Amino acid sequence: MALSASKLGISSTSINSQALTIVKALTKAKYEAYLVGGCVRDLLLGAEPKDFDIATSATPEQIKSVLPSTRIIGRRFRLAHVHFGREYYEVATFRAPHDSSDKGKVGQEGRITHDNVYGTIEEDAVRRDFAINALFYDVQNDKILDFVGGMDDLEKRQLRLIGDPETRYREDPVRMLRAIRFAGKLGLSIEEKSEAPIRELAPLLTNIASARLFDESLKLFHSGKALPVLELLREYGLFECLFPATEEALGKDKDGFFKALIYDSLNNTDTRINAGMSVTPAFLFAVMLWKPMKKLEAAYREESYPDLQAMQLASSDILAQQVKSTAVPRRFSNVTREIWLQQSRFEQKSHRRAMGFLDNRRFRAAFDFLCLRSVAEKNVELQADAAWWEEFQRVDSEAQIEMCNSAPSAKKKRRRSSSKRRGKPRT
Repeated sequence: MALSASKLGISSTSINSQALTIVKALTKAKYEAYLVGGCVRDLLLGAEPKDFDIATSATPEQIKSVLPSTRIIGRRFRLAHVHFGREYYEVATFRAPHDSSDKGKVGQEGRITHDNVYGTIEEDAVRRDFAINALFYDVQNDKILDFVGGMDDLEKRQLRLIGDPETRYREDPVRMLRAIRFAGKLGLSIEEKSEAPIRELAPLLTNIASARLFDESLKLFHSGKALPVLELLREYGLFECLFPATEEALGKDKDGFFKALIYDSLNNTDTRINAGMSVTPAFLFAVMLWKPMKKLEAAYREESYPDLQAMQLASSDILAQQVKSTAVPRRFSNVTREIWLQQSRFEQKSHRRAMGFLDNRRFRAAFDFLCLRSVAEKNVELQADAAWWEEFQRVDSEAQIEMCNSAPSAKKKRRRSSSKRRGKPRT
Protein backbone atom coordinates (compact mmCIF):
# COMPACT_ATOMS: atom_id res chain seq x y z
CA MET A 1 0.00 0.00 0.00
CA ALA A 2 1.33 3.44 -0.96
CA LEU A 3 0.00 6.59 0.71
CA SER A 4 0.70 10.25 0.10
CA ALA A 5 3.27 11.39 2.67
CA SER A 6 2.28 15.05 2.40
CA LYS A 7 -1.38 14.21 3.06
CA LEU A 8 -0.22 12.39 6.20
CA GLY A 9 1.56 15.54 7.33
CA ILE A 10 5.11 14.57 6.37
CA SER A 11 7.33 16.82 4.27
CA SER A 12 10.90 16.34 3.11
CA THR A 13 11.68 19.63 4.88
CA SER A 14 11.30 17.76 8.18
CA ILE A 15 14.05 15.31 7.22
CA ASN A 16 17.66 15.71 8.29
CA SER A 17 19.60 17.22 5.38
CA GLN A 18 22.44 14.70 5.58
CA ALA A 19 20.01 11.78 5.51
CA LEU A 20 18.46 13.33 2.41
CA THR A 21 21.93 13.61 0.86
CA ILE A 22 22.45 9.85 1.32
CA VAL A 23 19.07 8.96 -0.15
CA LYS A 24 19.57 11.24 -3.16
CA ALA A 25 23.10 9.95 -3.81
CA LEU A 26 21.95 6.31 -3.81
CA THR A 27 18.89 6.95 -6.00
CA LYS A 28 21.03 8.95 -8.42
CA ALA A 29 23.29 5.89 -8.66
CA LYS A 30 20.19 3.86 -9.68
CA TYR A 31 19.66 2.12 -6.32
CA GLU A 32 16.46 2.10 -4.30
CA ALA A 33 16.78 4.07 -1.05
CA TYR A 34 14.17 4.92 1.58
CA LEU A 35 13.94 6.30 5.07
CA VAL A 36 12.68 3.50 7.29
CA GLY A 37 11.78 2.48 10.81
CA GLY A 38 11.57 4.72 13.84
CA CYS A 39 12.04 8.01 12.01
CA VAL A 40 9.02 7.32 9.76
CA ARG A 41 6.98 6.12 12.73
CA ASP A 42 7.82 9.21 14.78
CA LEU A 43 7.04 11.58 11.92
CA LEU A 44 3.63 9.97 11.53
CA LEU A 45 3.04 10.30 15.28
CA GLY A 46 3.99 13.98 15.17
CA ALA A 47 7.22 13.46 17.13
CA GLU A 48 10.74 14.60 16.27
CA PRO A 49 12.86 11.64 15.15
CA LYS A 50 16.05 10.98 17.06
CA ASP A 51 17.72 9.01 14.26
CA PHE A 52 17.24 8.71 10.51
CA ASP A 53 17.88 5.18 9.24
CA ILE A 54 17.99 4.28 5.57
CA ALA A 55 17.22 1.03 3.73
CA THR A 56 18.54 0.39 0.24
CA SER A 57 18.92 -2.17 -2.51
CA ALA A 58 22.67 -1.43 -2.58
CA THR A 59 25.04 -3.81 -0.82
CA PRO A 60 27.44 -2.38 1.79
CA GLU A 61 30.26 -2.41 -0.78
CA GLN A 62 28.09 -0.61 -3.34
CA ILE A 63 27.11 1.98 -0.72
CA LYS A 64 30.78 2.63 -0.06
CA SER A 65 31.47 3.07 -3.79
CA VAL A 66 28.76 5.77 -3.95
CA LEU A 67 29.58 7.37 -0.59
CA PRO A 68 33.32 7.05 0.15
CA SER A 69 32.93 8.17 3.78
CA THR A 70 31.18 4.85 4.47
CA ARG A 71 32.50 2.37 7.01
CA ILE A 72 31.22 -1.20 6.82
CA ILE A 73 30.63 -2.72 10.27
CA GLY A 74 29.31 -5.92 11.79
CA ARG A 75 29.73 -9.60 11.11
CA ARG A 76 26.40 -11.16 12.10
CA PHE A 77 24.55 -8.23 10.54
CA ARG A 78 26.66 -6.16 8.12
CA LEU A 79 25.76 -2.47 7.97
CA ALA A 80 27.07 0.67 6.35
CA HIS A 81 27.74 3.74 8.50
CA VAL A 82 27.94 6.84 6.33
CA HIS A 83 29.99 9.47 8.17
CA PHE A 84 29.64 13.23 8.12
CA GLY A 85 32.42 14.36 10.41
CA ARG A 86 31.71 12.88 13.85
CA GLU A 87 28.12 12.00 12.95
CA TYR A 88 27.09 8.92 11.01
CA TYR A 89 23.91 7.51 9.51
CA GLU A 90 23.03 3.84 9.38
CA VAL A 91 22.29 2.41 5.96
CA ALA A 92 21.11 -1.22 5.73
CA THR A 93 20.74 -3.40 2.68
CA PHE A 94 17.31 -4.99 2.18
CA ARG A 95 17.22 -8.35 4.01
CA ALA A 96 15.50 -11.51 2.77
CA PRO A 97 14.25 -14.61 4.64
CA HIS A 98 17.00 -16.91 5.88
CA ASP A 99 18.28 -19.68 3.68
CA SER A 100 20.61 -22.61 4.35
CA SER A 101 23.75 -20.71 3.39
CA ASP A 102 26.44 -19.43 5.76
CA LYS A 103 24.97 -15.95 5.34
CA GLY A 104 21.73 -16.85 7.09
CA LYS A 105 22.48 -19.14 10.02
CA VAL A 106 20.03 -19.76 12.89
CA GLY A 107 21.19 -21.32 16.18
CA GLN A 108 19.69 -24.22 18.12
CA GLU A 109 17.38 -22.01 20.20
CA GLY A 110 16.13 -20.15 17.13
CA ARG A 111 18.52 -17.19 17.47
CA ILE A 112 19.84 -15.63 14.29
CA THR A 113 23.62 -15.99 14.23
CA HIS A 114 24.23 -14.67 10.70
CA ASP A 115 21.91 -12.23 8.94
CA ASN A 116 23.34 -11.21 5.59
CA VAL A 117 20.89 -12.65 3.08
CA TYR A 118 19.89 -9.75 0.83
CA GLY A 119 16.51 -9.34 -0.87
CA THR A 120 13.78 -6.93 -1.98
CA ILE A 121 12.00 -4.13 -0.14
CA GLU A 122 8.93 -6.35 0.34
CA GLU A 123 11.07 -9.10 1.87
CA ASP A 124 12.85 -6.55 4.03
CA ALA A 125 9.55 -5.26 5.42
CA VAL A 126 8.51 -8.75 6.50
CA ARG A 127 11.90 -9.29 8.16
CA ARG A 128 11.51 -6.24 10.45
CA ASP A 129 10.30 -6.66 14.02
CA PHE A 130 7.15 -4.59 14.55
CA ALA A 131 4.72 -3.45 11.88
CA ILE A 132 4.95 0.20 12.93
CA ASN A 133 8.72 0.01 12.37
CA ALA A 134 8.35 -1.42 8.85
CA LEU A 135 7.09 1.73 7.13
CA PHE A 136 9.21 3.18 4.32
CA TYR A 137 9.27 6.82 3.24
CA ASP A 138 9.95 7.31 -0.46
CA VAL A 139 11.19 10.90 -0.37
CA GLN A 140 11.57 11.20 -4.14
CA ASN A 141 7.93 10.27 -4.82
CA ASP A 142 6.31 11.58 -1.61
CA LYS A 143 5.02 8.12 -0.65
CA ILE A 144 4.69 6.08 2.54
CA LEU A 145 5.05 2.40 1.65
CA ASP A 146 3.27 -0.05 3.96
CA PHE A 147 3.60 -3.77 3.25
CA VAL A 148 2.60 -5.21 6.65
CA GLY A 149 -0.27 -3.11 8.05
CA GLY A 150 1.81 -0.68 10.07
CA MET A 151 -0.52 2.24 9.38
CA ASP A 152 -3.47 0.30 10.82
CA ASP A 153 -1.45 -0.44 13.95
CA LEU A 154 -0.57 3.23 14.37
CA GLU A 155 -4.26 4.10 14.18
CA LYS A 156 -5.05 1.43 16.78
CA ARG A 157 -2.11 2.60 18.94
CA GLN A 158 -0.86 -0.96 19.17
CA LEU A 159 2.45 -2.80 18.83
CA ARG A 160 2.35 -5.98 16.75
CA LEU A 161 5.16 -8.34 15.81
CA ILE A 162 5.43 -9.31 12.16
CA GLY A 163 5.15 -13.10 11.81
CA ASP A 164 4.88 -15.71 14.54
CA PRO A 165 5.68 -13.97 17.86
CA GLU A 166 7.43 -16.90 19.54
CA THR A 167 9.64 -17.51 16.50
CA ARG A 168 10.52 -13.82 16.25
CA TYR A 169 11.37 -13.54 19.95
CA ARG A 170 13.54 -16.66 19.75
CA GLU A 171 15.35 -15.21 16.72
CA ASP A 172 16.34 -12.24 18.89
CA PRO A 173 15.14 -12.15 22.53
CA VAL A 174 16.02 -8.44 22.74
CA ARG A 175 12.82 -7.86 20.76
CA MET A 176 10.97 -8.41 24.04
CA LEU A 177 12.82 -5.45 25.53
CA ARG A 178 12.11 -3.39 22.42
CA ALA A 179 8.41 -4.21 22.76
CA ILE A 180 8.43 -2.88 26.31
CA ARG A 181 10.41 0.23 25.35
CA PHE A 182 8.10 1.17 22.50
CA ALA A 183 4.98 0.40 24.54
CA GLY A 184 6.19 2.53 27.45
CA LYS A 185 7.71 5.36 25.44
CA LEU A 186 4.94 5.72 22.86
CA GLY A 187 2.01 4.78 25.09
CA LEU A 188 1.06 1.79 22.92
CA SER A 189 -0.64 -1.45 23.89
CA ILE A 190 1.03 -4.73 22.95
CA GLU A 191 -1.16 -6.76 20.61
CA GLU A 192 -2.52 -9.91 22.29
CA LYS A 193 -0.60 -12.52 20.28
CA SER A 194 2.61 -10.49 20.49
CA GLU A 195 2.21 -10.19 24.25
CA ALA A 196 1.38 -13.83 25.03
CA PRO A 197 4.86 -15.48 24.87
CA ILE A 198 6.87 -12.78 26.66
CA ARG A 199 6.67 -14.06 30.25
CA GLU A 200 7.55 -17.61 29.23
CA LEU A 201 10.43 -16.57 26.96
CA ALA A 202 11.89 -13.89 29.27
CA PRO A 203 14.71 -16.24 30.49
CA LEU A 204 16.12 -16.26 26.93
CA LEU A 205 17.59 -12.85 27.71
CA THR A 206 20.18 -14.55 29.93
CA ASN A 207 21.78 -15.86 26.72
CA ILE A 208 22.29 -12.36 25.32
CA ALA A 209 25.70 -10.71 25.64
CA SER A 210 25.78 -8.55 28.77
CA ALA A 211 27.33 -5.67 26.80
CA ARG A 212 24.30 -5.60 24.52
CA LEU A 213 21.96 -5.69 27.51
CA PHE A 214 23.78 -2.71 29.00
CA ASP A 215 23.05 -0.74 25.82
CA GLU A 216 19.43 -1.86 25.88
CA SER A 217 19.13 -0.87 29.55
CA LEU A 218 20.17 2.68 28.71
CA LYS A 219 17.61 2.82 25.90
CA LEU A 220 14.94 1.63 28.31
CA PHE A 221 15.71 3.93 31.23
CA HIS A 222 16.95 6.95 29.30
CA SER A 223 13.95 7.04 26.98
CA GLY A 224 12.19 9.85 28.81
CA LYS A 225 9.52 7.37 29.94
CA ALA A 226 11.49 5.30 32.44
CA LEU A 227 8.69 4.89 34.99
CA PRO A 228 6.14 3.21 32.69
CA VAL A 229 8.99 1.17 31.18
CA LEU A 230 10.05 -0.11 34.62
CA GLU A 231 6.50 -1.13 35.49
CA LEU A 232 6.12 -3.03 32.23
CA LEU A 233 9.50 -4.74 32.62
CA ARG A 234 8.52 -6.00 36.06
CA GLU A 235 5.04 -6.99 34.92
CA TYR A 236 6.43 -9.24 32.19
CA GLY A 237 9.31 -10.69 34.21
CA LEU A 238 12.05 -9.01 32.16
CA PHE A 239 13.49 -6.67 34.78
CA GLU A 240 15.08 -9.47 36.79
CA CYS A 241 17.07 -10.48 33.71
CA LEU A 242 18.65 -7.02 33.65
CA PHE A 243 18.87 -6.25 37.38
CA PRO A 244 18.50 -9.53 39.32
CA ALA A 245 19.75 -8.15 42.65
CA THR A 246 17.47 -5.12 42.33
CA GLU A 247 14.39 -7.24 41.64
CA GLU A 248 15.21 -9.42 44.65
CA ALA A 249 15.61 -6.36 46.86
CA LEU A 250 12.32 -4.88 45.64
CA GLY A 251 10.59 -8.14 46.53
CA LYS A 252 11.81 -7.76 50.12
CA ASP A 253 11.23 -4.00 50.33
CA LYS A 254 8.63 -4.08 53.12
CA ASP A 255 8.81 -0.38 54.00
CA GLY A 256 8.77 0.68 50.33
CA PHE A 257 11.79 2.96 50.76
CA PHE A 258 13.83 1.32 48.01
CA LYS A 259 10.95 1.44 45.54
CA ALA A 260 10.44 5.11 46.41
CA LEU A 261 14.15 5.80 45.78
CA ILE A 262 14.01 4.17 42.36
CA TYR A 263 10.74 5.84 41.38
CA ASP A 264 11.88 9.31 42.50
CA SER A 265 15.17 8.86 40.65
CA LEU A 266 13.54 7.71 37.40
CA ASN A 267 11.03 10.54 37.61
CA ASN A 268 13.90 13.02 37.92
CA THR A 269 15.72 11.31 35.05
CA ASP A 270 12.64 11.59 32.83
CA THR A 271 12.31 15.27 33.70
CA ARG A 272 15.96 15.97 32.83
CA ILE A 273 15.86 14.03 29.54
CA ASN A 274 12.61 15.65 28.43
CA ALA A 275 14.13 19.05 29.21
CA GLY A 276 17.16 18.24 27.03
CA MET A 277 19.52 17.92 30.01
CA SER A 278 22.27 15.31 30.35
CA VAL A 279 22.10 12.18 32.50
CA THR A 280 24.73 9.58 33.37
CA PRO A 281 24.38 5.79 33.49
CA ALA A 282 26.49 5.86 36.68
CA PHE A 283 23.64 7.47 38.59
CA LEU A 284 21.11 4.95 37.28
CA PHE A 285 23.21 2.05 38.56
CA ALA A 286 23.93 3.83 41.86
CA VAL A 287 20.19 3.97 42.51
CA MET A 288 19.31 0.50 41.20
CA LEU A 289 22.02 -1.26 43.20
CA TRP A 290 21.96 0.83 46.40
CA LYS A 291 19.94 -1.56 48.56
CA PRO A 292 21.68 -4.74 47.32
CA MET A 293 25.01 -3.06 48.05
CA LYS A 294 23.89 -1.98 51.53
CA LYS A 295 22.77 -5.52 52.31
CA LEU A 296 26.19 -6.86 51.38
CA GLU A 297 27.88 -4.05 53.31
CA ALA A 298 25.99 -5.05 56.45
CA ALA A 299 27.17 -8.62 55.97
CA TYR A 300 30.78 -7.46 55.79
CA ARG A 301 30.31 -5.43 58.95
CA GLU A 302 29.00 -8.52 60.69
CA GLU A 303 32.31 -10.09 59.74
CA SER A 304 34.05 -7.26 61.70
CA TYR A 305 35.26 -5.24 58.72
CA PRO A 306 35.63 -1.48 59.37
CA ASP A 307 32.80 0.66 57.96
CA LEU A 308 34.68 2.16 55.02
CA GLN A 309 36.24 -1.14 54.00
CA ALA A 310 32.89 -2.90 54.30
CA MET A 311 31.35 -0.47 51.81
CA GLN A 312 34.33 -0.68 49.48
CA LEU A 313 34.17 -4.46 49.38
CA ALA A 314 30.38 -4.51 49.03
CA SER A 315 30.54 -1.97 46.21
CA SER A 316 33.08 -4.00 44.28
CA ASP A 317 31.18 -7.25 44.81
CA ILE A 318 27.76 -5.98 43.79
CA LEU A 319 29.11 -4.26 40.68
CA ALA A 320 30.97 -7.43 39.73
CA GLN A 321 27.73 -9.36 40.06
CA GLN A 322 25.83 -6.81 37.98
CA VAL A 323 28.36 -6.94 35.13
CA LYS A 324 27.30 -10.55 34.51
CA SER A 325 23.83 -9.28 33.57
CA THR A 326 24.58 -5.88 32.10
CA ALA A 327 28.23 -5.14 31.34
CA VAL A 328 28.61 -1.71 32.94
CA PRO A 329 31.80 -0.11 31.57
CA ARG A 330 34.34 0.84 34.23
CA ARG A 331 34.09 4.51 33.37
CA PHE A 332 30.54 4.35 34.76
CA SER A 333 30.91 1.72 37.49
CA ASN A 334 33.80 3.66 39.02
CA VAL A 335 31.59 6.74 39.28
CA THR A 336 28.79 4.65 40.78
CA ARG A 337 31.21 3.42 43.45
CA GLU A 338 32.35 6.98 44.17
CA ILE A 339 28.77 8.20 44.59
CA TRP A 340 28.22 5.53 47.23
CA LEU A 341 31.50 6.07 49.05
CA GLN A 342 30.96 9.83 49.24
CA GLN A 343 27.71 9.48 51.20
CA SER A 344 29.46 9.30 54.59
CA ARG A 345 31.27 12.58 53.88
CA PHE A 346 28.04 14.55 54.25
CA GLU A 347 28.32 14.00 58.01
CA GLN A 348 31.69 15.77 58.07
CA LYS A 349 31.06 19.51 58.48
CA SER A 350 34.39 20.93 59.62
CA HIS A 351 35.30 23.85 57.37
CA ARG A 352 38.40 22.22 55.93
CA ARG A 353 36.65 18.98 55.06
CA ALA A 354 33.48 20.67 53.83
CA MET A 355 35.38 22.92 51.44
CA GLY A 356 37.47 20.02 50.20
CA PHE A 357 34.35 17.96 49.60
CA LEU A 358 32.65 20.82 47.78
CA ASP A 359 35.53 20.85 45.29
CA ASN A 360 35.28 17.11 44.71
CA ARG A 361 34.31 16.36 41.10
CA ARG A 362 31.66 13.85 42.27
CA PHE A 363 30.13 16.19 44.84
CA ARG A 364 27.09 17.17 42.76
CA ALA A 365 26.16 13.59 41.85
CA ALA A 366 26.70 12.44 45.45
CA PHE A 367 24.61 15.37 46.73
CA ASP A 368 21.76 14.61 44.33
CA PHE A 369 21.87 11.02 45.53
CA LEU A 370 21.72 12.17 49.17
CA CYS A 371 18.68 14.32 48.42
CA LEU A 372 16.89 11.40 46.80
CA ARG A 373 17.70 9.14 49.74
CA SER A 374 16.53 11.71 52.28
CA VAL A 375 13.10 11.92 50.67
CA ALA A 376 12.66 8.24 49.79
CA GLU A 377 13.86 6.93 53.16
CA LYS A 378 11.97 9.63 55.13
CA ASN A 379 15.09 9.96 57.24
CA VAL A 380 15.16 13.12 59.38
CA GLU A 381 18.96 13.10 59.76
CA LEU A 382 19.48 12.72 56.03
CA GLN A 383 17.00 15.50 55.37
CA ALA A 384 18.88 17.74 57.80
CA ASP A 385 22.17 16.95 56.07
CA ALA A 386 20.64 17.66 52.65
CA ALA A 387 19.26 21.00 53.85
CA TRP A 388 22.61 21.96 55.45
CA TRP A 389 24.61 21.22 52.32
CA GLU A 390 22.04 22.92 50.11
CA GLU A 391 22.47 26.12 52.12
CA PHE A 392 26.26 25.67 52.34
CA GLN A 393 26.47 25.82 48.54
CA ARG A 394 24.46 29.06 48.39
CA VAL A 395 26.04 31.25 51.06
CA ASP A 396 29.25 33.28 50.91
CA SER A 397 32.58 32.24 52.45
CA GLU A 398 32.01 34.00 55.79
CA ALA A 399 28.62 32.36 56.23
CA GLN A 400 30.17 29.00 55.34
CA ILE A 401 32.70 29.37 58.16
CA GLU A 402 29.91 30.27 60.58
CA MET A 403 27.84 27.28 59.46
CA CYS A 404 30.76 24.92 60.03
CA ASN A 405 31.54 26.39 63.45
CA SER A 406 27.95 25.99 64.60
CA ALA A 407 27.40 22.57 63.05
CA PRO A 408 26.86 19.75 65.57
CA SER A 409 29.84 17.45 65.84
CA ALA A 410 29.57 14.31 63.81
CA LYS A 411 28.69 11.35 65.90
CA LYS A 412 31.73 9.34 66.69
CA LYS A 413 31.28 5.87 65.32
CA ARG A 414 32.49 2.91 67.24
CA ARG A 415 35.92 1.94 65.98
CA ARG A 416 35.63 -1.52 64.58
CA SER A 417 38.25 -4.15 64.95
CA SER A 418 40.62 -4.41 62.01
CA SER A 419 40.64 -8.18 62.29
CA LYS A 420 38.86 -9.84 59.38
CA ARG A 421 37.67 -13.30 58.64
CA ARG A 422 38.68 -14.81 55.37
CA GLY A 423 36.28 -15.41 52.55
CA LYS A 424 33.03 -13.81 51.52
CA PRO A 425 30.50 -12.66 54.10
CA ARG A 426 27.30 -14.57 54.70
CA THR A 427 24.39 -12.89 52.88
